[in-house]
Amino acid sequence: MDELVAAGAPWPCGVAVSGGGDSVALMYLLAGWAKRRRRRPPPVLTVDHGLRAGSDRESREVVRWARKSGLEGHVLRWSGPKPGSDLEAAARDARYRLIGAWLKRQGLRGVCVGHTRDDQAETFLLRLARGSGLDGLAAMRPLSAFPLEDFSDLVLMRPLLSLERGAVRDHLQRLDQRWFDDPMNSDARFSRARLRTHWGVLEGLGLTAARVAAAASHLSRAREALDAVTIAVLARACRLDGKTALVDPAALAAAPREIGLRALARMLMTVSGHRYRPRFERLERVFDWLGHGNVAQGCTLHGCHIGRAPKAQAIFGAETVLIAPEKPRRPGKMGKIDSTVAK
Repeated sequence: MDELVAAGAPWPCGVAVSGGGDSVALMYLLAGWAKRRRRRPPPVLTVDHGLRAGSDRESREVVRWARKSGLEGHVLRWSGPKPGSDLEAAARDARYRLIGAWLKRQGLRGVCVGHTRDDQAETFLLRLARGSGLDGLAAMRPLSAFPLEDFSDLVLMRPLLSLERGAVRDHLQRLDQRWFDDPMNSDARFSRARLRTHWGVLEGLGLTAARVAAAASHLSRAREALDAVTIAVLARACRLDGKTALVDPAALAAAPREIGLRALARMLMTVSGHRYRPRFERLERVFDWLGHGNVAQGCTLHGCHIGRAPKAQAIFGAETVLIAPEKPRRPGKMGKIDSTVAK
């Protein structure tokens, strides 16, 4: 926590506690750290998803544990109908939305979560199975952006990211503190649960959590290097003009393909205000389209319109490209906004 705060992590902040071993251990560790550093203790936020019987009882128990350690406890409830498919992702989004809204109401700027090195390794393998690129495979960071765009001013902190899950649970056992094992963690309908079931097989092949997490860390350093080169290319190929960007497509195409794609994605994110990159296949299609110089009709991607710049703004010559926020569609004429490319 000392390192995170020195790196700019906000304090005071909340701590998300599901009732599982990792987050319960984090709660006690943060309570001790705040006391030793004479800092304001973190409020405990636990989300009752209402997905199974007994979840309300477990939430109340988490609040009781929080109070026993000298912390405030708050139960946030996910009410209303639940989706029939992709429940894992929906529950995650609901959890972060509830936490983000609570933090903003209280004037807090961040939350600590109990991700460990094992979570790092699991996330790497799950994203590898989905075909993620380097950015997706790179390690989770101890200090990162909140995972929902609606809460872009909030920060997510992972103080336990260098620790093994086993060591964290051992700490709880020494405290004689119990925790709840979420049945979803062993439910074969969910990909993370299936992965945990087969960890023994992977370790037999040498794919230990420590080695997988180390690979993710190596990719994280590679991502940082690519980002640095991307910034240098943007300095040559792009100029921001108010809420728009002017682009030299020749300079973009001259860069290595990965760098050019990253630069284009960065420009689209800056103009649109989105914190996440556009879908890779759509990004590639527009990148190639720009390289061929056929921009007369324009196209849209990621909430942006991309087309030939007016003569008065053609700072890179006649082929200068203008990226501007896309105008809202008229009612009744909505369609697929993020994949339109002029033929």
